[in-house]
Amino acid sequence: MHTLPQQLANGLFLGSMYGLIAIGYTMVYGIVQLINFAHGEIFMTGAFGALTVWNCLPDGMNIWAALPLMLIGGAIVSVLIAVGAERFAYRPLRGAPRLAPLITAIGLSLALQQAIFVWYPGADNAKDFPQLGTHPYHLGSIAIQRNDIFLVAAAVVCMVGLAAFVRTSRTGRAMQATAQDPDTAQLMGIDTNRIIVIAFAIGGLFAAVAGVAFGLKYGQITYNMGFQAGLKAFTAAVLGGIGNIYGAMLGGLVLGIAEACATAYIANIPGMHQLGGQGWANVWAFVLLIVVLLVRPQGLLGERVADRA
Repeated sequence: MHTLPQQLANGLFLGSMYGLIAIGYTMVYGIVQLINFAHGEIFMTGAFGALTVWNCLPDGMNIWAALPLMLIGGAIVSVLIAVGAERFAYRPLRGAPRLAPLITAIGLSLALQQAIFVWYPGADNAKDFPQLGTHPYHLGSIAIQRNDIFLVAAAVVCMVGLAAFVRTSRTGRAMQATAQDPDTAQLMGIDTNRIIVIAFAIGGLFAAVAGVAFGLKYGQITYNMGFQAGLKAFTAAVLGGIGNIYGAMLGGLVLGIAEACATAYIANIPGMHQLGGQGWANVWAFVLLIVVLLVRPQGLLGERVADRA
């Protein structure tokens, strides 16, 4: 049990990243009832956009000075792709049967993945990503890397900023109205197309922050990293209550902690030594999802209409 604080911290760091990506899923679903399976690739392109900025900067530039520029570069790429996907891939299918945009999202996901693989130089191999440092801070028995501090801080800032935006701004209230009843919102003078674009843009922004945090944490990015991360984030969104922005972050944290603890401790249970380790992390994540949905089908927090945006 002496390793439990460290595992809980590892789960918190991992869950913060899942939560950032999951918010993009849940915002889009809350407004247009669309599961954007290309969101994992938007996360991936944000990381590659940030890496491109880093490669264009002068050699020897301090990573802390470069980090804001990398975040801006990654955000521009992710937001443009997210908004472009809404305008050219999803909007023409808004009145189509729900299977059509779902298949389109899967096709767009594969297209983005292959575009990076084919056109980004050297993307067929893992690309090295700069890190904030390798010397950890110690809080009792817990070792905390600088990259993890950035990840948690970014998640907190993004979540607090989004909550304030949704609750206090005029656009945020319009997003709530559109999520509750888009037809009535349009009759009341709200430009629902603009609100949907903003939802995609915010989701892309958060995905870019998560992509940069992923690269900083693991030191490498790959063209296919968005598939698994996106699947885990979608799981987190469903776990917390799809359409609920607070549930998305909570689901990410629960999933991250469960994954970290399961990989560390299940192998120590008599008769289950073959079911532990990192190779089983995905299995236990989905086992948790199944158990929660059997007990509470609406997710941990459920779907709160007022917060669906």
